[in-house]
Amino acid sequence: MTKADQIRSLAAEGMSVSDIAARVGIRYQHAYNVLKRSGTVAAPRPAKAPIASKPSLEVQRLLDAGFHRASEWSLDDAGLLVLTEALPKGVGVYAFARDGIVLYVGVATMGLAKRIYFYAKPGVSQRTSLRLNDTIRRELQAAARIEVLIAQPDDMEWNGLPVHGAAGLELGLIKAYALPWNMRSAG
Repeated sequence: MTKADQIRSLAAEGMSVSDIAARVGIRYQHAYNVLKRSGTVAAPRPAKAPIASKPSLEVQRLLDAGFHRASEWSLDDAGLLVLTEALPKGVGVYAFARDGIVLYVGVATMGLAKRIYFYAKPGVSQRTSLRLNDTIRRELQAAARIEVLIAQPDDMEWNGLPVHGAAGLELGLIKAYALPWNMRSAG
């Protein structure tokens, strides 16, 4: 049995792409490409249970802190990710949420519109964008609603030194809350 056959077989059994890659001992991208070329859809990776020491982050908490609902993910007729509303070009922090719970936060130092674009059209070497593109598409295929929330905090100073407001906010949220789609949130 070839590796491609193994990948397709494990996907048929309901394994996620990342679990298939780990089981077969290959890179995620290899497994993803085999499944994409064959038209096979692997099972979505189950969301990790929140770490006991970290609470889930509710959308309302972000809204109360100054985030706002900016858009939603949807699928076009070709099954590709698109946003329902355009995002601002400025630097900021973004969050993806489902059913009132934040699943992922990120920082857009190159600008929100440009960063979020790469989730819809990831490059071959953009592992996080590829992983989340796959995850978001699967959620939408299962009739989930994925909201995009944003905030654009000001930069500040600490003892005369510059502090990047967006980067600091993103790191603080990842450290404080259980965010199942953030790999760094688990650590």
